[in-house]
Amino acid sequence: MTGAAPRRLVLLGSTGSIGTQALDVLARYGDVATLHGLAVGGTRPGLVAEQVLAHRPAELVVSDPARVVAVREAVEAACTAAGLPAPRISAGAESVVELAGSLGAQDVVLNAITGSVGLLPTLAALRSGARLALANKESLVVGGDLVTGAAAPGQILPVDSEHTAIAQALAGVRHDQIDHLVVTASGGPFRGRTRAELDGVTPEQALAHPTWSMGRVITTNSATLVNKALEVIEACFQFDLPEERVQVVVHPQSIVHSMVTLVDGSTIAQASPPDMRHAIGWALAHPEKLPGLAAPLDFSAAQSWTFEPVDEDTFDAIALARAAHREGGGAMAVYNAVNEEAVDAFFDGRLDFLDITGLIRSVLELPTRPRAERADGVGALLELESWARTAAAELLSARTR
Repeated sequence: MTGAAPRRLVLLGSTGSIGTQALDVLARYGDVATLHGLAVGGTRPGLVAEQVLAHRPAELVVSDPARVVAVREAVEAACTAAGLPAPRISAGAESVVELAGSLGAQDVVLNAITGSVGLLPTLAALRSGARLALANKESLVVGGDLVTGAAAPGQILPVDSEHTAIAQALAGVRHDQIDHLVVTASGGPFRGRTRAELDGVTPEQALAHPTWSMGRVITTNSATLVNKALEVIEACFQFDLPEERVQVVVHPQSIVHSMVTLVDGSTIAQASPPDMRHAIGWALAHPEKLPGLAAPLDFSAAQSWTFEPVDEDTFDAIALARAAHREGGGAMAVYNAVNEEAVDAFFDGRLDFLDITGLIRSVLELPTRPRAERADGVGALLELESWARTAAAELLSARTR
């Protein structure tokens, strides 16, 4: 690092995959940032207590008020035993938004919340002037122009292996020199299977990702390729390109994290072993590099990297998202909301794996679907999401009658 004072960091979603790895980075590189505040869902009180002891945040928010008592008891007991003061603890979604928006312009908010509930904290962080290290892809997928319109140039830094790779490949490249982006996909646990072979897939099988260790929703989205569909739309907003200039290619080794093809026909690729600490460290320390952050590739060992097209007959999530993005009117907010409901239904045994994207398509095709334009603001998007969740629940209920 340059010797500048550490930035103050607010971490939203500290007990998830990205959150725990971000705290690992902070533990190893104390001059990058100091932890000002944490936001958690509250399902893992013991882990929250460990994080508080290790990083001493001043603020702790539990987004689910029903879980705040258990978290408070665990944290206060741990702090008392260690002879340390407990952080100020508050609860509720509004408190998460307040925490995200409480910092000064030289500080960082890492939004690692899963789902569209991350949108309001994203907007609050942007309004505060803080750097936004964005792992919550739904903010851009759902909020789109509202988010990019609220952001200053360079204020949003992606925390995602694909988008971080693109951002690094674009260093020194003018926007008019870009021909298209190539987002890579591992293919998930069901790469190479036909639709017939996916009949009867279980949640346990969907969670068996071959490369990455992620939460339930993101891992299931990777199995359906919904996650890659969301990343295509995220890239459109992050890098200001239409969806037809964001391609997807299956790369099972997950070494090349994405590529940029320029107008002269050359392609710039970013490659590293699959380790999310690269993306986290890049966003937290930018424009610096953290020495020894993760293991480099060993080019002295024989290895092969392969690339293949997406089987869109079997996995229709990407094509469905492209169509929704082109349509606009909040269609991607509907897509995302229904997918979240569909994943829950899949794990509850109320929906087959192959019907996850089918439910998304069915709700998008409802003639009663309302629209939400950018001028309508975030409230209209949230109302549209609520409508989509209700519509999905009604269709699910009709299936079981």
